Amino acid sequence: MARHRKNRTHLKGGTASAPGTAEGVPKSFIIKHGQVGAALAQLVRDMRKVMEPNTASRLRERARNKLKDFMTMAPALGVTHMLAFTLTDVAPSLRIVRLPVGPTLSFRIERYSLLKDITRTSRRAKSIGTVEYLSPPLLVLASFPPPSPTTPPHLTLLMKTFQTLFPPLSPKTISLSSARRVVLISYDAERGTVEFRHYLITVKPYGVSKRVRKVLEGTTAKSTSTHGFLDLGSEKDVADFLLRKKGEPGPGGDGYESAASSASSIGGDDADAISLADDYVGRNNKKGQKRAVRLDEIGPRMELRLIKIVEGTPGKEGNVIYHGIVKKSKAEATKQKVDHEAKERLRKQRREEQERNVQRKKKEAKAAGKEELSDDVEEEEVSGEEEKFEEGAWDDDEEISEGEEVSEVMHEAEESSEDEEARKPPPKKQKIKGKR
Repeated sequence: MARHRKNRTHLKGGTASAPGTAEGVPKSFIIKHGQVGAALAQLVRDMRKVMEPNTASRLRERARNKLKDFMTMAPALGVTHMLAFTLTDVAPSLRIVRLPVGPTLSFRIERYSLLKDITRTSRRAKSIGTVEYLSPPLLVLASFPPPSPTTPPHLTLLMKTFQTLFPPLSPKTISLSSARRVVLISYDAERGTVEFRHYLITVKPYGVSKRVRKVLEGTTAKSTSTHGFLDLGSEKDVADFLLRKKGEPGPGGDGYESAASSASSIGGDDADAISLADDYVGRNNKKGQKRAVRLDEIGPRMELRLIKIVEGTPGKEGNVIYHGIVKKSKAEATKQKVDHEAKERLRKQRREEQERNVQRKKKEAKAAGKEELSDDVEEEEVSGEEEKFEEGAWDDDEEISEGEEVSEVMHEAEESSEDEEARKPPPKKQKIKGKR
């Protein structure tokens, strides 16, 4: 019987302990912090689907978990961003934290719609599988002012924060078939809000009517009642289905319509048509084919208002870079900066003092251990010397002066004359270790 080999399926795509930092791909934690309702919890799950595959989709939060727990665990996993949703007394809020040193951007969620809400209200609802989420979405930034000396600095920082949330786009190396989704982030200057949208890219044949596209692309059981087959039972001719609009009789009452009347049903116009640079997903979407590209919103949708930008991370906040509600004068800002620097110095002094105390205690413990060890070694050396003295063996390392050698030889001669029959080894003096 052949031996069964286990296939390791839990290491798909795993490379190192921090693959995100090694490849330059941003990774994210999307969590809910504190007590939130069912709607906000669902929004967290929808946002995880948007950020796939570079996010922890199955991350589970517990009531006793704190933000510090996630920030401590993030560097080992290569996580670069953390999005924390919280429910406050005023409105839901979102914090985007750039790990590990900040900054932290705080938003108020003015309005939001879940993925299921967008699907229910859409006339062209798309059934989305897992294939669309195997590649990261493309980021499109709209209506942001270009960086310039007159541009407010917080808008430039806001734009760069959203840019670093998603992998950088390289037109030369990207595969066309991997471009399946688009995240649109637009800035509304009049209201001062940021619009977040999520779209699915669909490619349609160009220059044919909707009914011809049904014949070319096929149909699904949802759109027909005959389980995937076109229902032509009410039509007198195939031309009635292909050329006539729904509920509109043709000229002369014969069921046909002219080319001019059918022109409005052509999918797309010259502005929407493109030639595919490579093979794309879908039937007959080959390289060089002329196709019309359309974006279908799949959700979620959010309207965000920037409240505050702070240096550092939660628990280690620094200076306030921008505040959308509280406005401070130069004197107040200077005083706040001085107070923050004093707190930072005090924190640094305490940390250094704590490190010195730890080092001192380690040295004391090490010295105490060495003294005990040296006492044990001295006792072993003394016991060893006593054994050697009893056996009458000489220490080869011992150094003796000339005077000592002469005295010992004379002492041996005297002992030999007194008792020649029983010669004994000469008595030794207490051994003195010399310096080598």
